[in-house]
Parts: sequence; structure tokens; C-alpha cells
Amino acid sequence: MAEAHQAVGFQFTVRPDGVDLKLSQEVIKNIYLSGVTAWKKRAIQFKSLVKMFSGRRPLLYSFQASLPRLPVPSVDDTIQRYLESVRPLLDTKQYNQMEILANDFKESKAAQLQRYLILKSWWATNYVSDWWEEYIYLRSRSPIMVNSNFYIMDLLYMTPTHRQAARAGNVVHAMLQYRRKLERGEHAPLRALGTVPMCSTQMERMFNTTRIPGIETDIVQHLTDRKHLLVYHKGRFFQVWLYTGGRHLLPSELETQFQRILNDTSEPQPGELKLAALTAGSRVPWARARIKYFGQGVNKASLDAIESAAFFLTLDDEPQGYDPAKTRSLDSYAKSLLHGKCYDRWFDKSFNLISYPNGKMGINAEHSWADAPIVGHMWEYVLATDCFHLGYTEEGHCKGDVNKGLPCPSRLQWQIPAECQEAIEKSYLSAKQIADDVDFHGCLFTEFGKGLIKKCRTSPDAFIQLALQLAQFRDQGVFCLTYESSMTRMFRDGRTETVRSCTSEAEAFVRAMEDAGATKAQRLALFRKAADKHQNMYRLAMTGSGIDRHLFCLYIVSKYLGVDSPFLKKVLSEPWKLSTSQTPQQQLNLVDINKFPKYVGAGGGFGPVADDGYGVSYIIVGENLITFHISCKFSCPDTDSYRFGQHIWKAMVDIQALFKPENNKKIVEHAKYTQLENGKKHI
Repeated sequence: MAEAHQAVGFQFTVRPDGVDLKLSQEVIKNIYLSGVTAWKKRAIQFKSLVKMFSGRRPLLYSFQASLPRLPVPSVDDTIQRYLESVRPLLDTKQYNQMEILANDFKESKAAQLQRYLILKSWWATNYVSDWWEEYIYLRSRSPIMVNSNFYIMDLLYMTPTHRQAARAGNVVHAMLQYRRKLERGEHAPLRALGTVPMCSTQMERMFNTTRIPGIETDIVQHLTDRKHLLVYHKGRFFQVWLYTGGRHLLPSELETQFQRILNDTSEPQPGELKLAALTAGSRVPWARARIKYFGQGVNKASLDAIESAAFFLTLDDEPQGYDPAKTRSLDSYAKSLLHGKCYDRWFDKSFNLISYPNGKMGINAEHSWADAPIVGHMWEYVLATDCFHLGYTEEGHCKGDVNKGLPCPSRLQWQIPAECQEAIEKSYLSAKQIADDVDFHGCLFTEFGKGLIKKCRTSPDAFIQLALQLAQFRDQGVFCLTYESSMTRMFRDGRTETVRSCTSEAEAFVRAMEDAGATKAQRLALFRKAADKHQNMYRLAMTGSGIDRHLFCLYIVSKYLGVDSPFLKKVLSEPWKLSTSQTPQQQLNLVDINKFPKYVGAGGGFGPVADDGYGVSYIIVGENLITFHISCKFSCPDTDSYRFGQHIWKAMVDIQALFKPENNKKIVEHAKYTQLENGKKHI
């Protein structure tokens, strides 16, 4: 993590007679720009409020101004919950040492740092989010491919058409419809549990947005409406205009344009084939190359076309998607979306739409501007619109007349010298090493789902998180610090908070499951206690009482002030060896999946967070399916994604057996997951 004082452009000291503020010119400029942006947001919100009170249904920003600010938790509560969270991970000696560090921090430095956070919470919309974006994302100099970007898959079982250009035409047109509704604020307000309003701020940068590399820090560049799309196919970059005669191109017109690109047999220009690898490698070499080789002439014009595009589309040349007849098809699909060939996605764009020759689609999203549920909201709208509103002809083409009078897509021009080509190759080789190290497994758990779990009178998320703890212990023989992502969007400009899923209650349950002498009744009682604990922690995280963002911000303030804190250093350096996240579904309820069970999404995932740990994303699909996306690194001899998937499967089944043991024999004998490999990497 970068030094905190690099991001803090203001200085202030707290005195008995008030607050003395010293603002640099750069901060004054940024405050001015922030004010302009805020007034634009208020104008949209005011328009929505006027429409709401005029009798029309509430729009996207209707409740934005009424959202509360994220509260700053008390230091005492945060430290108490932190110590509670690490108790199952430390022996008595280690825990006593951590307790001493925590109490020393609380008594000596915490009050001073807390005052600064409280002051920030008064003038900032959200005391966490800007620092979170800056330090966790933009100041990282590591490659964002695999390490930061995430992916979302297409429908799991259905492919509406096998014509690549037609599917891309419908999906792009649906995205343009979504963008228009977004710009007009016409989407329904986001609500938690269908009732509680949630913040919509992240959605504002979905389109026309690019992460721009810098030497010390990147920036997120968001532009107003842009009328073109960038398309990559077999090493060539094409610009496609999205409007004609003041309207969006129709799906059939977009299909025509994409088919023209697919039919184009021209060769890439020197250096063009792997150019996008610059966005896949380390940030500093890319920033330097951008300054040196793309600051003027045709290279600047072409780069501007990419960075100002609505989004980036790759017309891939290798089929992907889930195929039950092919072993590991989901694994290959995930790796393609996550990193591809390391040079066929522009990883800096807010998102890449990826189109495969068999009609399958997917998304690779940059993470700094928003979190996965935001992209998922758009993707749900697009898939429903594609399948149930736009549709296809019997031959699989987009509906509508074919307009052959459109000007052809234009090729971007490049003049890439040999030195730049060397930089591109270095970035490519660096990225390829990262991509080749990703060990991925997609696990479709089909024995039961949300319906049966709810009959057990427990939360599906708590059930799965405890299964992950049991799987982790069986896989590694130890407990580890576990990250589960929770949203804080019930507060203005809220993003995420951490739920520390490895609790003392979870540890007790897992040990009982592994203790041959424990009875089912004892195990079930411990399970319920651990599940209740998890649910309470999740509620605390959602309602502004989580601990990790508070500790993170205290650390930032300490670095800015030059205050040394062994406690905060220790906290911020602890590795998350198990990082988990649930992918939301049915945010819009546009498709009745009970009526159309084949029209379900496959969810998405992310790369491993720790070199010796696992990343697990899961989506609870309807009543009878849970999909797990599991990642780790081949270079670690102690982890194996397929083996971990087997452990998850068995853990789910073993927990369910506590409730209905008579139904469990068939499940345990499931052919795919009965034989555990002896720690060997699969091929």
C-alpha cells in the first residue's frame, strides 16, 4: 500500500479554539471540481424528486439526497470486535501480544486519529470511499489483470443465437438502451431487500470511463456521452459509430457492422497485435510508454478513441461457455474472461464486453470505479432485454431490416516504434506469467440450493460461509483470516465492508464436525450458533458498524500524520488467505426463473488474493443450484482449486445431513466428488 500522505492534499490541526485549515491550490481545484460534480448530481436528483412528487414512480436518484452518511464507529467497539475476530486464528501467546498492541494503540494514539476521521466525516460525503478508491485501487502499481479486474459470465444453459455478430448486435443495443435510461435517471431506485433505498453513485461512471495510468497513481477518467464503440478482432482495433440520424443503431445494423469486422482479413500493423498487453502489465511501464509513445500524432488520436469509447468489445476467435459434455469447460470460460490472451482485452476500460464465435458472451470489469453488483445490475437488464424483448429471427439473425448503407467501421492507425514494441512484449510476458499461474475451477453444486437451506431455517449465505470454513479446514488443516464482501450502499457513496467469517463460533462448529465423538445434536446446535453469529456480523457490516474500513482509514490518517502504530501496521499486513464474495442475482426481477429455469446466469469471479490462498465467488441461482467460482495459484504447492471444490461439495452435503440425514447417502456418493485427490495439481 502506498504511503498515505501522498494522497492527502490538505493539512489541518485541531486546536482548542477551533480548526485551522491549510489548503493547497491543488486541493482548492479539486474541491471546486467536486462541487461542480455534486451540483450536477443534485440537478438530476432534483429532477427525479420533482417527477416523484408529481405522481410518477420514483426514479434512480429519487432517494439519493435522503441517504445517511456512513458513521464513524467508536474506537473501543472496533478494537473489541477486531480482537474477537482474530481469537480463533492465534494461540494464547500471540493473542496476548495482539491484545497488548491493541490496548496500547487505544490508550495512546487512537483518539487523535479518530478526531481526524470524525472531521472528515463532516465534510466528505463518505469518510471511506475516496481513500478506498485511491489506495486500494488507483495507487497500486501492480497489474490489474487478474489482481483487480473481475468477470461476469453469460447465461449458464442458454445461448439465444450461435451467430456471433447477431448476439453482439443485440447485446450492444441493449447496453445502449440501458445507458440512455441511466443518463436520464429512468431506472428504478436500487433498494436493499426491496424496501431500503441504496446509493446509486457508482452507476454514474459505468460507460465512457477509463482508468488512466500514471507514474505514482492512476486516475479514473469519465467523459460525457460518447457516440462510438471500440472493437478488437484478431489484433486489429476498429471504431464503430453507435448513432445514425440522431438515433441508436438498430440491432440488425450493429450486426452488419460487427460482421464486416469479422469478415475483414487485413493484417495487424506492426506492434498492434499485442498493444493492449500494456494495460495487462505493471502500471508504471504502461504510464511511461503512454507518455513517450502515445502523446501525439496518430497514436494519440487512436488512444483517445479507445479511452473515450462507450466501452470495449472483443470479438474473440475461440468458442467458450459451459458445456456439460466437455470436462473443465467452465474453467476455460472463466480464465478466458479473467485474462484472455493477455492482449485481447483493454483492461483499463470500465468494462470489456467479450463475444465468442459460438454466440456466448461475458464481461471483464475494471474494479476501481465500482463493485460487482453495479455491473451485475446492467448485465441482468441486458440479458433479459436480449432474450425476451429483442429476440432473433429463425435463422438466428437480429430482427429488423439490414441497412447496408452504413459507413464501414474504421481501422485505428498506429505508428509503434521498435522500442515501444519491446515495452509491449515485456508487459505481455509479465502478464502471461500471471495468467498461466491462475488455477481455476467452476463448481456447479446441484444437489440442493436456497430452497432446501431455507427449510432448515437458516440464512443461505451463513450456510455457505460455514461450509467454506469447513472446506478450508479440511483442505489446509488450519483456520485462516477470511474475507467476505458486504455492501454499505445504504449510505451515501457507500461501497463495501468486510465480514470476517472465521469466528470462534465457526471454529467450534468445524471442530465438532471433525470430532468423531460429537453427536449430531451437538453439531447442529453449534452450527445454529455460528450461523446466528455470522448473520449478526453481516448486519453490523451493512449498517456501518464494520471494523475493517474504520481500521483502514485510521491507518491512512496515521501515515499522513507520521504517527507510527505497530497495531495498525500489523492489522493492515495480515493476509486474507480465503477471500469470498456472493454474486447477487435478480436485482431487477425482469425474468421469472421459476417459469424460465434455463435463463439463469452463471455468476462471476475473481483471481486469487493471496499467493497461498483461495478466492471463492458464489451465486445462489434460484432454488436448486449454487455455482462456485474458485481460484488459486498453480505456483503454490498447498492449494488446488479442484480439490477445494470437492471439499466445498462435501462440506455442503455434510452440513445438510445434520438436518435430513436420511436423504444424504445418495448425495455423498455423487460420482464427481467422491474421490479426493492427494493434493496434486490437476491438468
